[in-house]
Amino acid sequence: MSINATLLIQMIAFMLLIWFVNKVLWAPLSKLMEDRQKKIADGLSAAEKGKHELELAEQKAKDVLKDAKTQAQNILGQAEKRGSEIVEDAKVKATEEADRIKASAQAEIEQEVSRAREGLRKEVASIAISGAEKILRKEVDAAAHNDMLETLVKSI
Repeated sequence: MSINATLLIQMIAFMLLIWFVNKVLWAPLSKLMEDRQKKIADGLSAAEKGKHELELAEQKAKDVLKDAKTQAQNILGQAEKRGSEIVEDAKVKATEEADRIKASAQAEIEQEVSRAREGLRKEVASIAISGAEKILRKEVDAAAHNDMLETLVKSI
């Protein structure tokens, strides 16, 4: 055979090999590579999206935490304020109760003093009458003794 015929047959065989590789091997391999590239791109896109969502979630968590701290501080401030109000109210009520008890005790003391004075007056009057009776029994001048007794009663 001649070189030309061999060359032609080799060229035809090479073309058939290229066609076979292109149809049977290259197209599915290309399709697999494209699918793989698409999956990788989708994975990278999903990773970027996930990273972005993670950043947003972290920012949201920080904001929620900041709001919670602010709320907690407000609640503590209100609790302290309310506690102070309760203490002040208790002090005012205790002072009022103490004043009421003092006034009651003072009134009771004044009543006791009044009763004691009245009792002393009665006692002094009875002593004076007793003394007057003794004097009257011994002396006859009733007018002089009566004036003396009236003076004594007025002074008491």
